[in-house]
Amino acid sequence: MLNVTFDSALRVFHLTNGAVSYVMRLYHEGYLAHLYYGKALPEPLNVESFFYETEREGAPQPHGHEFPRLFSLDTLPQEYPGVNAGDFRLPALEAAFDNGSRCVDLRYVSHRVLKDKPALTGLPAVFAGDRDSLTLEITLKEVAGELEVRLYYTLIEGLSLILRHSEIRNTGSKPLYLNNAASLSVDFLEADFDILSLYGAHANERNVERQPLKHGIEEISSTRGATSHQHQNFVALLRHDVTEFSGELYAATLVWSGNFKAAIERSSFDNTRLTLGINDKGFNWYLEPSECFTTPEAVLVYSDAGLNGMSQTFHTLVREHLTRGQWSHALRPVLVNSWEAAYFNFNEESIVRFAKDAVNLGAELIVLDDGWFGKRDSDTCSLGDWDRIDTRKLPSGLKGLADKIHALGAKFGLWVEPEMVSPDSELFRAHPDWALGVQGHSRSQQRNQYVLDLSNPEVRDYIVRVISAVLSSAPIDYVKWDMNRNLSEVGSPAFPACRQGEIATRYTLGVYDIMERITGAFPHILFESCAGGGRRFDLGLLYYMPQVWTSDNTDALCRQRIQYGTSLIFPPQTMGAHVSACPNHQVGRVTPLITRFICTASGTFGYEMDLGRLSPEDKEEVRAQIALYKELRETLQRGAFYRLISPFEGTRNETAWMHISEDGAELIAMYFKMQAEPAARLRRVRFKYLEPQARYEVVSHLHSSTPVHNIYLKEHNLKGQVFSGAQLMSAGITADRIDADAASCMWVLRRVD
Repeated sequence: MLNVTFDSALRVFHLTNGAVSYVMRLYHEGYLAHLYYGKALPEPLNVESFFYETEREGAPQPHGHEFPRLFSLDTLPQEYPGVNAGDFRLPALEAAFDNGSRCVDLRYVSHRVLKDKPALTGLPAVFAGDRDSLTLEITLKEVAGELEVRLYYTLIEGLSLILRHSEIRNTGSKPLYLNNAASLSVDFLEADFDILSLYGAHANERNVERQPLKHGIEEISSTRGATSHQHQNFVALLRHDVTEFSGELYAATLVWSGNFKAAIERSSFDNTRLTLGINDKGFNWYLEPSECFTTPEAVLVYSDAGLNGMSQTFHTLVREHLTRGQWSHALRPVLVNSWEAAYFNFNEESIVRFAKDAVNLGAELIVLDDGWFGKRDSDTCSLGDWDRIDTRKLPSGLKGLADKIHALGAKFGLWVEPEMVSPDSELFRAHPDWALGVQGHSRSQQRNQYVLDLSNPEVRDYIVRVISAVLSSAPIDYVKWDMNRNLSEVGSPAFPACRQGEIATRYTLGVYDIMERITGAFPHILFESCAGGGRRFDLGLLYYMPQVWTSDNTDALCRQRIQYGTSLIFPPQTMGAHVSACPNHQVGRVTPLITRFICTASGTFGYEMDLGRLSPEDKEEVRAQIALYKELRETLQRGAFYRLISPFEGTRNETAWMHISEDGAELIAMYFKMQAEPAARLRRVRFKYLEPQARYEVVSHLHSSTPVHNIYLKEHNLKGQVFSGAQLMSAGITADRIDADAASCMWVLRRVD
């Protein structure tokens, strides 16, 4: 039930879709206040109960409210707070006007209801798709008359979330600077929350951290030019009793891939304010008269069913309302990538042999990674020289190689890194001004490369032209789009001094521009985003490319934590995951091949190794793995995903999750134990969301513990056993006894009709 109402007598806005309600009220001279966001409320509303006006020492009163001293902006739960007008908490909007003023005091002007969700020009955004939606547009004006703000609130039928973005327009006759423009600000009148965030580093992304909300300001942010390995563009406020399957929480993220900041302030009065948007550090947008700045879209999810309820909403949003094109819902092929198999040391003959061995075992897509262009024998040169195919390695060119791989019955994929340039490249020698740089400062290098200035339209046109030429030159079915460094010395000679504070933001907008043009021109290609692994795993990139290389770390134990944390927001279908060789190239660990397979199967599955170099026994195991994955692919990629045991809680030594097919007829559960323990208890894995009266038969039971490892260990295979849904949920299945490190097991069950 989608509805947006405005009670003109009470001056109350109520937005609801039957799942959530969002309530706002206009106070006094047009101050817009937030009253409620959460589970849907029936009409009529008694709004007097939401906000209690009372005197607070140290909270100043706006003009006209000196007596009685009850009303203050410093205690009002504002929808889009300004700055320097009596509210000392986190602002949503900061600006510097031509007359030197930095005071922003916003008041209501008008509103209207839009039947459709508006698109955001030049920005990725959620779309309603087959569901109905309603959008409320509220116009606010700065009291001095030089600035107008339009706030947008969109509800989509059936989804427990609200979408927010803002448009800020210069309505004066003189330029001004925006110093901060949040996509979302929301106030809570209480502070009994925990903060949940995802932190990490390269090859160690999206670790789950939960801690009580403290007084003062907490910040989760990136100034690296991307959402970053270090801090995910995401934050959640949890009631203290929230678990995986119960409790109330609010979670927010941006449809954005650049610098961001999520800030949470717990005030001295135990109110909480959450703001989310482009990071204001280094942000300085020069706004000419009549010009408008649009903030990225923010997604604010409400769940009263714990973290799982939050994740199901995010997963639905990504699958149905964000990813686009023919690959959005298509089953993904089993790929084999050449990187860890060969690095830069390959030629056409070796890649064809590599492909034959992989196809013989069941692979469907062969990917040639870095090293096919220029003189790229190492990572020290040639980035940018995409039009120079290395015919030393590939005498038949890309087309000749692609044709040979297609003749084997497989698809052909290619690695590119269009946003970067090597100092030792023909492109940089011809256009040194095309790299980001600041006058008077030397450029920093990371991975022997500079960043191309994507704020410059000329540079973007070059990238689109040369990459399109490569993709048109051969029958290419897949592209891995990499980005291997952070942004530093962020400046551009293409813009005047007054606009240098815009370059980091314009860079991200430039990424979107070239991705929109290239992916739109080649809709048949499956594009996978990569940024040194998971530097840029966010909703913004998924709008253009339906899957992301989750992490450069392919170790099966590390990947359990990385994929678990990633799944809080993103469904498995978006997560690139590969079985790699051992010892692992990132951490040197040796893990059973079956454990690497079971973990990787919960993603867009592939291999990162030379399958032809395996032993005959391992080849047969890989053949069986690929065959089983193809049999289960529909459920693994399209089914619902549920986390069962967290590697970040409890023993921190176990992980479990499960997939359920769309029709509920098939379930796949996976259990992992990182380190074997003496005299350890046997773990019962309890399933979720099955039909209690239904009966489920175990059709496959894989496990790494076998009598081969321990002569006293009895075979414990449940294949053929039948369980009721009630038993599987209440009593569960006892996992195999663990007799070695990096152990795992997987059960596949199908409903017995």
